[in-house]
Amino acid sequence: MSPPMSSCPRKQYGSNSFQLLILNQVKYYLIAGEASGDLHASRLMLALKDADAEAEFRFYGGDLMAAAGGTMVKHYRELAYMGFIPVMMHLPTILRNMKRAKQDILAWKPNVLILVDYPGFNLDIAKFVKAQHICPVYYYIAPKIWAWKEYRIKNIKRDVDELFSILPFEVDFFEKKHHYPIHYVGNPTADEVREWRLSHPSQGGDGGGSPIIALLAGSRRQEIKDNLPMMIRAAKEYADKGYELVLAGAPGIDEAYYQKFIAGTPVRLVKNQTYDLLSQAHAALVTSGTATLETALFGVPQVVCYRIPASWFWGLLRKTILKVKYVSLVNLVVDREVVRELVCETFTYDNLKKELAAIIDGPSREEMLQGYQEVWERLGDQKAPDNAARLIVSLSADKASSGRH
Repeated sequence: MSPPMSSCPRKQYGSNSFQLLILNQVKYYLIAGEASGDLHASRLMLALKDADAEAEFRFYGGDLMAAAGGTMVKHYRELAYMGFIPVMMHLPTILRNMKRAKQDILAWKPNVLILVDYPGFNLDIAKFVKAQHICPVYYYIAPKIWAWKEYRIKNIKRDVDELFSILPFEVDFFEKKHHYPIHYVGNPTADEVREWRLSHPSQGGDGGGSPIIALLAGSRRQEIKDNLPMMIRAAKEYADKGYELVLAGAPGIDEAYYQKFIAGTPVRLVKNQTYDLLSQAHAALVTSGTATLETALFGVPQVVCYRIPASWFWGLLRKTILKVKYVSLVNLVVDREVVRELVCETFTYDNLKKELAAIIDGPSREEMLQGYQEVWERLGDQKAPDNAARLIVSLSADKASSGRH
């Protein structure tokens, strides 16, 4: 299903112009600040290499980007801080990393800067690169300013040359509300799940063993600390009923950290097997983020959980500052409640226990599975990294030939 047509003018690039406008020895500098950004950026890098065999890469990122090729300047593990208190505690480190990125970009002189999500860090880098007239600034996976910090649209309009969206509802937000043309290129998570399922045709459903309750507690230490204990507490009683409780370990988080929470519990940890786990799970407890969308695309009924310190305060902010009705991508994509969200003050043991029971064998299960079909339809079947790579190469050639940054 295609995104809504926009009234904003945008330039179109066909496959013929794409082949003709490839630049040799294009130097791409990428910045991804967390695990999901590492995944999406690595696939974009591979697509860029397919489009331009001479492409060079230098980046802030992770192991997947390193496997795609190029030079890693800094690993995202040194960048991934979230929440006011953790950010303030690590502010000197964050500022040093920002300064190093700016100096490195200035010294390397890339032809293109590609920023991947992570707006607190990346928008500052965009401002610097634009002020120094170093190169065009492209943003892959648009900052979620429709949720909060909408004022950042001023920075985006000023400092970002081209914005690439992976969520169809962002088209109306940026183009109709803010008159800033963007490119919806498809959703990379839908691409990844579709490809995985095609390459694993024998896997699916609940598998042949004990039914599984999957626990996906986030990709950052603070998220895990805030959410995992309650998840385990609510799911633990199902271990006595024949269910297996399996925790998906996040890239970049060592096993010893998880052991603090799962030692002495029936929870089993698996690393780098999230899709295998979701392909067999009967139900899931999921911390809000990309994992909610992955869980939906694998057809696993879920409860979305998100607790942060001082939940009462953030619950108040959600009512007064946040601009959206939902926090999960599943509900945002279809603009209605498909999955139940327990956020801040509603994330309690009693609520979680009740909602988990409803998706394991209650009426919510079938309704949720039907809603997931609508999610697939809204996202469409475009290949996001391929589309983005084609546009980036064409746009870069166009800007280079006209002498514009």
